[in-house]
Amino acid sequence: MARILITGAAGNIGKALTKHLSTNHNLILVDRSLNGFPERLKGDIHKVETDLTEKTAWTGLLNEIDYVIHLAANPNAFADFDDLWESNFIIPKYLFEHAANALNIKRIIFASSVHAVDGYPAGEEIKVTDVPRPDGYYGISKLYIESLANYFAYQRGVKSIGIRIGNYTLSEDEVSEKDLIGLADIITERDFNHLIDCCLTADIGEPTMIVNGVSNNTFKRLEISTLKGLIGYNPQDNAFELMKKNENAD
Repeated sequence: MARILITGAAGNIGKALTKHLSTNHNLILVDRSLNGFPERLKGDIHKVETDLTEKTAWTGLLNEIDYVIHLAANPNAFADFDDLWESNFIIPKYLFEHAANALNIKRIIFASSVHAVDGYPAGEEIKVTDVPRPDGYYGISKLYIESLANYFAYQRGVKSIGIRIGNYTLSEDEVSEKDLIGLADIITERDFNHLIDCCLTADIGEPTMIVNGVSNNTFKRLEISTLKGLIGYNPQDNAFELMKKNENAD
């Protein structure tokens, strides 16, 4: 079993991912508050309530950790720069600095976002190799962590995979978006969990890489056709089909 530390574990993605990973891995869940976090979870789970914007919170935190899944951030895609500074700029800095000195870290998997490239025209599919076009300060903060990962990979030996997450959707029943562009962004809980599994086990040649994270939608805002051969990602859900199914069930 791997020892996996999840930052931002109290968020929607963190809770769902904890449930998915808890049966096969030892988890260390980190957030400012874990009140109300589901108690009945299988596996070896340790909870740490701390403020990761404080440098002292990182002392010893990564000891004996194999993987870090970094989700902690201000998730507001329309936030001002000042509101993003501590969570989206300071925390990643501390993470990579301490990971560079940790003995056991095999890989950091971190949450980037479609907003890092969402400045492209609506209806256009975006490849990882396309020049980034953030749509706001939140998107800029995600490009910052991508750049940070690149620096620490090639200068300090910290391996990582960043996921440009689309519109994360917890339940298939929630897929009722009428806007075709909105459907193209969606990644379901099931497909995201599978993508994380792929990122944990993938044997990649480069020390860092960025991957796109959407489901197998009829039209995809982010290109994922290369990911099956690259890391084994084979998403099962199609937001367009789920919308039709939910409409017929009403």
